Amino acid sequence: MMQGARRRGEVVPPSQWARPTRRRVRAIRDRLREIYGIPRLAPHSDPLAELVLTVLSQSTNDRNRDIAYLRLRQRFHTFHDVLSAPLSEVEEAIRPGGLSRVKSARIQEILRAVAQENLHRGMPQNGDPLSLSWLAGESVESARAHLTSLPGVGRKTAACVLLFALGMREVPVDTHVSRVGMRLRLLRPGAPFEELHDEMLAICRPSEELELHVNLLRHGRRTCHARAPHCRSCALARMCPSRHGLPGALL
Repeated sequence: MMQGARRRGEVVPPSQWARPTRRRVRAIRDRLREIYGIPRLAPHSDPLAELVLTVLSQSTNDRNRDIAYLRLRQRFHTFHDVLSAPLSEVEEAIRPGGLSRVKSARIQEILRAVAQENLHRGMPQNGDPLSLSWLAGESVESARAHLTSLPGVGRKTAACVLLFALGMREVPVDTHVSRVGMRLRLLRPGAPFEELHDEMLAICRPSEELELHVNLLRHGRRTCHARAPHCRSCALARMCPSRHGLPGALL
């Protein structure tokens, strides 16, 4: 099975899978650093904003996501205003992000659930029922469990909130990260997303979560495309068991 996952949908059974060595992970990390550098991004401490932004990012590109988020915040001064607004107005505000009917309903469902849960807990003490800032005082496991209990919030969305807003130890695994990770055999081809997230944490050294996520994502967008990866010009080709028509992989 050490020939790469070239066929679409190929699955490596757990019994035939071995986690990559630290040496291999380090070599791939270093090569990605040479190409993309070391990304730096301090946590911005607004988990609710990150949660809404991540919902808007689904099935669209970063530019459309950012336009939709900017329009939402310009149209509604607070998330309380978003929650109390007619659904049609929220939908219109985020239309550039695509799937606006689904996303507007989801955002209001999440905001409603956050407010209800905070009031049930008697939180927060600052009187704002639409705050998730208290998550900063929780463990990663507790904060993740709370986020994934919200309507439509899965592991990847929760991971974005934990990493980008709170600086917690988590690695979001989107389609780019999973594809590149599987092709490089950092992750088991065909594994479910829960396993992929756990494995990314297992192979990632503390403080390098952001770096590995961002650089794998960049490589997936620029070179390791889903249907036509640029294997012959890929700087990682000799490390990649999934390369097409190239000599055997190293490490």
